[in-house]
Amino acid sequence: MFFEESKRFIRIMAASVIFAAGATMSFAAEKPVAPEHNPPGDIPDTQVFITYSSPLGFAIKVPEGWSRGEEPNTARFSDKYNTIEIGVSPADSAPTVESVNANQVPELVKTGHAVKVVKVKQAKLKAGSAILIAYTPNSAPNPVTNKQIRLEHDR
Repeated sequence: MFFEESKRFIRIMAASVIFAAGATMSFAAEKPVAPEHNPPGDIPDTQVFITYSSPLGFAIKVPEGWSRGEEPNTARFSDKYNTIEIGVSPADSAPTVESVNANQVPELVKTGHAVKVVKVKQAKLKAGSAILIAYTPNSAPNPVTNKQIRLEHDR
């Protein structure tokens, strides 16, 4: 999702599964793997959320106990197979569904693992207007088993 905040845009990417990075492979001929069918999880009623206040000027509530990684323009929170990544970058204008379809979507498809874009739509949130990109890629191959799984991403 992309949020407008006075000529700065916050990009939030939530991924359902992550693997260790480092594997390289050609993406051109990669085929989507069959998705696994697992029962949906549940956030316990006792889950505590804490507020992370970024030096970049945004705040987000994240589950207590998730690991945090920070880079100059990015914060990443993860636990087991779930990841939330928030990035801030300058832009000349607010993104639109058309600009996302013309710019970000082709880049996702070109650089990802068998990416299939499910939807690109405008979303109204408390923080303001956002563009949602929902897509499914294959994971990077597991370095031990070489197995890939199908991921679900909301950006």
